[in-house]
Amino acid sequence: QVQLVESGGGLVQAGGSLRLSCAASGRTFSRGGMGWFRQAPGKEREFVAAITWTGGSTFYADSVKGRFTISRDNAKNTVYLQMNSLKPEDSAVYYCAADDSTYFRYRYSNSYDYWGQGTQVTVSS
Repeated sequence: QVQLVESGGGLVQAGGSLRLSCAASGRTFSRGGMGWFRQAPGKEREFVAAITWTGGSTFYADSVKGRFTISRDNAKNTVYLQMNSLKPEDSAVYYCAADDSTYFRYRYSNSYDYWGQGTQVTVSS
């Protein structure tokens, strides 16, 4: 049984930083990748960032490019999201997800096979 467990969320002032972690257990992924999505109250879940398990290619939403960095530790089956220069509009529940397909459609939430429970990020102004 695959489990994804996020950690690292919290309350931070605008301009501050947080690092989210997502630890995967239950299997080792060798294809596809991991993604981070977020959902604010009253809004749809949106893509934030993604990384492939092989090669480490990274992808970002325009709204976070240059501020967020996604990385992975394959040995630990863990993915990180370093968030810098946080803004109030970054406040949301952040979810990590795992895609185990050959064709990694990283931007689409329905492409992912497994999801974490989410971690709250709140950025105060």
